[in-house]
Amino acid sequence: MSIYLTLVAGLLLFVLLSGLVRVIHGPTAADRMLVAQLFGTSGVALLMLLSVAKQQTALLDAALVLALLAPLTLITFVTLASKKP
Repeated sequence: MSIYLTLVAGLLLFVLLSGLVRVIHGPTAADRMLVAQLFGTSGVALLMLLSVAKQQTALLDAALVLALLAPLTLITFVTLASKKP
């Protein structure tokens, strides 16, 4: 089980690094916002994996907080983007 969790965590880290390329070279702000949502989703998944691997419930709490904050960033972005002329 430990090897499986390590492989999945490595895959999630690869996804985060590939998203970082889009943040740097993203042509529009919407592309960057989608990558921010990807970071939130991948971060939650990584925290949950670490929680299972290390058997620490505090990491699940951190994952829950991150999962609750991620939609707020999207709502803020859409609100600010719709106000532009």
